[in-house]
Amino acid sequence: MVKSGLLVLVALAFFSCSTSTPDGSQNQVQVSESAVDPGGGQASVTDDQSQKNILQIALGSNDHKTLVAAVQAAKYENALVNAGPFTVFAPTDAAFGELPDGTVESLVKPENQKKLQDILEYHVFIGGLKTDALTDGRVLGMANGGKVTCSVDGDAVKINGATIVATVPCSNGYVHVVDKVLLPE
Repeated sequence: MVKSGLLVLVALAFFSCSTSTPDGSQNQVQVSESAVDPGGGQASVTDDQSQKNILQIALGSNDHKTLVAAVQAAKYENALVNAGPFTVFAPTDAAFGELPDGTVESLVKPENQKKLQDILEYHVFIGGLKTDALTDGRVLGMANGGKVTCSVDGDAVKINGATIVATVPCSNGYVHVVDKVLLPE
């Protein structure tokens, strides 16, 4: 049933339809091929007018290519565009580069998807937290069920020893850029 419905939508994408108005004139309706995206999910929606969501921020960052590749390998694109709010502690490419050789390549393999998902979920707090809410000693419960501890050293705010180097507000929460990959125990 679903497949036949998709076939109808695809067929409509290639043809224009006409409908009659009450006065007998014809209205032409064009359906573009891009309007049909079977299985693309929310991550495939484009919106250049609104504030960017967490996924859009990551995709637009030159310092988060490895994180984006990990999110895609874990199939979490649609999760990061949900309404949230979420707080994501986003390791830079340099942070991933500090992991032992071969770690990232191993984690993005399909057979390691569950382990990768666990690590990515350890970087997500369900709720929107600005930097000033990350007070010294505060413990956060992460999306994977693990816990992280905030610490403040002068102006530096840290999460399990990873320093927040930038914060970007998003339509669905906050991205705190961190200089280390957080690894669950």
